Amino acid sequence: MAVTRATKRWAALGAALAVVVAAQQGLQAADRQQVTAPRFAVDPLWPKPLPNHWILGSVIGVGVDSRDHVFIIHRGDSTLNQRTEAGADATPPIGECCRSAPPILEFDPAGNLVKAWGGPGPGYVWPASNHGITLDDKDNVWIGGNGPRDSHILKFTHDGQFLAQYGTPNQAVASTDSTHFGRVAKIAFDAPRGEAYLADGYGNKRVAVIDMATGKVKRFWGAYGNTPDDARMPPYDPSAPPAQQFRNPVHCADPSNDGLIYVCDRPNDRIQVFQRDGKFVKEVRVAPLTRGDGSVWDIAFSRDPAQKFLFLADGKNEKIYVMDRQSLEILTSFGDGGRQPGQFFAVHSIATDSKGNIYTTETYEGKRLQKFRYLGLGQVKRGHQGVPWPAAPAPAARGR
Repeated sequence: MAVTRATKRWAALGAALAVVVAAQQGLQAADRQQVTAPRFAVDPLWPKPLPNHWILGSVIGVGVDSRDHVFIIHRGDSTLNQRTEAGADATPPIGECCRSAPPILEFDPAGNLVKAWGGPGPGYVWPASNHGITLDDKDNVWIGGNGPRDSHILKFTHDGQFLAQYGTPNQAVASTDSTHFGRVAKIAFDAPRGEAYLADGYGNKRVAVIDMATGKVKRFWGAYGNTPDDARMPPYDPSAPPAQQFRNPVHCADPSNDGLIYVCDRPNDRIQVFQRDGKFVKEVRVAPLTRGDGSVWDIAFSRDPAQKFLFLADGKNEKIYVMDRQSLEILTSFGDGGRQPGQFFAVHSIATDSKGNIYTTETYEGKRLQKFRYLGLGQVKRGHQGVPWPAAPAPAARGR
């Protein structure tokens, strides 16, 4: 009888230990499904409605100034249908609503429209297809263009006064050209060195570095630091060896604080990293089975001094990747394809403000600007989170 009781006690103890071990293993498995990363929630009430029956066309650039004012550039003149979208712009007008907003719009942190401007003017040639908008350390506004003969870039003051045109429009250029550009997608800055980095781009297949004050080309390079080659390439094949040249478009070339240049080789589904002189450092492929428009559209860095995180806009798979900038590991992602807040239709450009918030724009039929509020670092789902919808407010306590 004593042996039987002892046996039962040992069996019960063993069962209890098994439960503890299983619980620990479950917690460890759960931990492996979580990662520490920036957390975000879409702000469905930002920005506020536009005045004057204005609407946006394809929004193909976003930048943030020193006061956290958000600038966008869009193509209302060429991407809004006057029969179905912009009837007030038709000749004669076919309705009260709607009309294209001016190409460049500035919003304050609360989402109020502050100023709208842009388009053709004296002293410069407005791009046939404007593309990309960034602000330098003096809050000057720079834009590129990806029209067939957009071989130049433009520089304006914060309020839209023309400052400079670098390159001559309507030139047939090559990736080894030291005077003009080939349909620039985006411009970024290394202000302490007085240099601007051009993702050059839709016609050329290179990164070009220019003097910010004069526009003079200082150096340029192609994929892996090779001399850029404009030879026609076959369509991207995920199973083929990595292409030794960039494909069009080279969609971003952003310098980090520690002197590395992160390049969006969009149709090749990869980020390539270089030193300032064009020496290749490393690369990562993102969603490498993606064909067509590719997966690597635009990047932005977190605003901490170390720029620990990199945010990547993927306009084909309709998500934002949150990556560790140094290792280029994808920690998590959010978003989905769709029309509702927090979803995307061709998420094209991305920027961050000093508070850590993310701003995105959408091209094609997306035609939208969105804000994702930074909620601080925390545990988030490793892998894909889905739409980062705001948490529902707690129900109010009932009185007695």
